[in-house]
Amino acid sequence: MPQLLLELFSEEIPARMQGQAAKDLERMAREHLAAAGFLPEALKTFAGPRRLTLVAEGLPLAQADRKEELKGPRVGAPQQAMDGFLRKAGLTQDQLVEQNGVWMAFVEKKGRPTAEIVAEMVEAIVRGFAWPKSMTWGTGKLRWVRPLKRILCVLDREVVPFEIDGIVSGDVTEGHRFMGDAKPFTAKDFDEYVAGLEAHFVVLDVEERKERILEGCKTLCFARHLELVEDIGLLEEVAGLAEWPTPVLGDMDPSFLDLPPEVIRTSMRTHQKYFAVRKPGQAGLAPHFITVANIEAKDGGKVIAAGNAKVLSSRLADARFFWDEDVKTGFEPWLAKLEGVTFHAKLGTMAQRVERIVALAGEIAPLVGADVAKAKEAARLAKADLTSQMVGEFPELQGVMGGYYARHFGLDAEVAAAVQDHYKPQGPSDAVPTAPVSVAVALADKLDTLVGFFAIDEKPTGSKDPYALRRAALGVIRIILDNGLRLPLAKFGKDDLLAFFADRLKVTLKDQGKRHDLVDAVFALGDDDLARIVARVEALDGFLKTDDGKNLLAGYKRASNILKAEEKKGPLPEGQAEEPAADSAAEVGLYQALRLLDRPLKDALAKEDFTGAMAQLAELRGPVDAYLDGVFVNDPEHRDNRLKTLAAVRAAMGQVADFGLVAG
Repeated sequence: MPQLLLELFSEEIPARMQGQAAKDLERMAREHLAAAGFLPEALKTFAGPRRLTLVAEGLPLAQADRKEELKGPRVGAPQQAMDGFLRKAGLTQDQLVEQNGVWMAFVEKKGRPTAEIVAEMVEAIVRGFAWPKSMTWGTGKLRWVRPLKRILCVLDREVVPFEIDGIVSGDVTEGHRFMGDAKPFTAKDFDEYVAGLEAHFVVLDVEERKERILEGCKTLCFARHLELVEDIGLLEEVAGLAEWPTPVLGDMDPSFLDLPPEVIRTSMRTHQKYFAVRKPGQAGLAPHFITVANIEAKDGGKVIAAGNAKVLSSRLADARFFWDEDVKTGFEPWLAKLEGVTFHAKLGTMAQRVERIVALAGEIAPLVGADVAKAKEAARLAKADLTSQMVGEFPELQGVMGGYYARHFGLDAEVAAAVQDHYKPQGPSDAVPTAPVSVAVALADKLDTLVGFFAIDEKPTGSKDPYALRRAALGVIRIILDNGLRLPLAKFGKDDLLAFFADRLKVTLKDQGKRHDLVDAVFALGDDDLARIVARVEALDGFLKTDDGKNLLAGYKRASNILKAEEKKGPLPEGQAEEPAADSAAEVGLYQALRLLDRPLKDALAKEDFTGAMAQLAELRGPVDAYLDGVFVNDPEHRDNRLKTLAAVRAAMGQVADFGLVAG
């Protein structure tokens, strides 16, 4: 079946926008095609420095004829409503039929040529594309991320004719700006298009560009007995900067290697987009770098490497100046400057925030086995580097530089490590602090953020989270769980914050394959110990996967439904059930099972042996089934005692989790 090929060719598209642009193009195209009744066999998009490309396979050449149902006003509605509907639908009243009290129209629509629909689709996409930033140029009003130069659009090897603000569609595109034959070339389908780009020094697929960069970097390193310091984020960025990526190895002045390696890497990465390298098996960096050029230079990249080395030396000279000035200053002047830095209008200055973190760290330290004095000292110094010159130039090094400065000034090693690591973890792949002092300060920092912003009602809403509170909560959760800490969160926050932790814990456990309803069932007990909550959830998850667990849950819900129905009639009878008559075997069996369960269940829960507690509950399965199948609960003579027995079942199971919140 016919193939659609679309290319939107422009000036340079910022690398950070390319990935989302490809996704948006695919989404918008699918929506427009679906609205026309088209379901492509395959649809794929590509993004690069100067082009967005879409290829759709298996489109018909024409739309099928179809019948549309239009729902009008109800019969007897005011004439004004009828007139409005008729105008909008382009119909007359004699074309309507009455159906279930509503006027309906059944309109036959003849299918249109696919090319017409595609032309309208492309114009709608171009005019409605949601770039984070866009611009107009020339005398037109068309907005695009950068000036739009060409539109290639062919269906079944034929040009789809249209014009958008003077840009006429065609079957012509162009390759690399500098390399090879710079003349435009024709492409009638996707195979010709890809081959033409390759011949004109353009790699279309970003995954191929990334692979080309990585392989090129590793080859250069192997030849010089070096090892690439891999950087996924930088790889993503440079793959969006070059159409024909060509790695080039350069040399840097080795005298700069006495700077912290994070400073060197950040200077390389942030300002120059260079990859760092190191000697295999050795700590620190090697005095070299790899830059990714957009051309294959005739001299093998020697001039490119030399020019980039000069720029890097200039950047690193600035970094050395910042280091030298910072070590002349030290922590106390930086701390004084924090008094003039506003953290938040409602939460005071950064100096006041430091005071709160110090107090929190002092409370948390004994709970995590940390030295209180060291934790408070590390908390006092943790934010000081924010006013240093190095962090002023490289904000991403906050904390890291504080740790280096602390070591330079000869402070305690545990204090320096805590200063350096207190922001961690900042994402799912970031390491979690494990040293007790570091744990105390990292938790204090995140809990102060959460408690403070919840107190002033600045909570995340929808997709908006300007203060990264979700990340802070996940950081707290990871620190607690990875270190097996027993930290009562209720000590540091109110109910709404605990509920927020519950939601974040659901996300964490869902990623591990756990059900969110089990988290709800355990959180309903009012426990605020995350390690214990997770242990309960894991035990509950395992129990409900067994036949005993599934059947006991079903029995719980039956018993609970009976109790709820009776509660609607009036208060349930209070107190403990009495031993039933011996002639009621099912009643006696459940009564005895509950008596036998009581002490072992309490012992298992006291020891936090939740798997054992589930095993004890499993003993109820048979007696509960027999009771519900063989006992008439609402017998007037025995109703109260039998309801007390069902309430005892609910109470026993409720010691482990709120089974009423478990789905199933």
